Amino acid sequence: MTRSRRGRGKNPATPEAQKFPRRSVSLEVREGASEEEIAGQRTQLVTSPELAAYRVLQASEGEAVVRAQIDVPSLLSQLRAQAAAVNRGDLTHPEAMLMNQADALQSLFCRLTERAMAAEFMAPFEAFMRMALRAQSQCRATLETLATIKNPPTVIVRQANIAHGPQQVNNGLATPSRAREAETVPSELLEHTHGERLDTGAAAACRSNDPSMAAVEALDRPDDRRG
Repeated sequence: MTRSRRGRGKNPATPEAQKFPRRSVSLEVREGASEEEIAGQRTQLVTSPELAAYRVLQASEGEAVVRAQIDVPSLLSQLRAQAAAVNRGDLTHPEAMLMNQADALQSLFCRLTERAMAAEFMAPFEAFMRMALRAQSQCRATLETLATIKNPPTVIVRQANIAHGPQQVNNGLATPSRAREAETVPSELLEHTHGERLDTGAAAACRSNDPSMAAVEALDRPDDRRG
């Protein structure tokens, strides 16, 4: 990783930095930047997602492809542009990536199936078929992910108890005052009907239809009364 400064007094670039394709990651800082600022920019570059992707590409593709044919600063710039496009909502590159991965997995499934069918013994046949079906499953999952990106599911949110202003919800036990109020509700309902009290009326006189239910006379009372 090389460092170059921008400003009036530019340091002459090294032959390695001028030669294309450039093989090093350059860190450009402004003229007069302090050592703390330079350290902060270097830390941001080391922890950036584009540099992490570059390291994986270099390890997977090897020296023959990345270091010999790819300009590293241009590669990092392209990776930053792809991430910025996704942040803007442009999913063209991820959609193309998923489609290409599905095609590659389909080709892998076909090749492994051919190897399994050409096997003469059960052990290699099972091994190739297991890997072939795994590639097929990954291909299906990739296509499902692509379909979800293209047509996101519609989420219907239902919300009840919508109140304007502050709303208090008591999930605990009722307070004693609340309990007493609840106990007095039935009596209040019996006494009030639209603001009017119930008319109890006068006491009805006893009817003499049933002689056995007649009032007890004075002579039927016991002689001795206890206090």
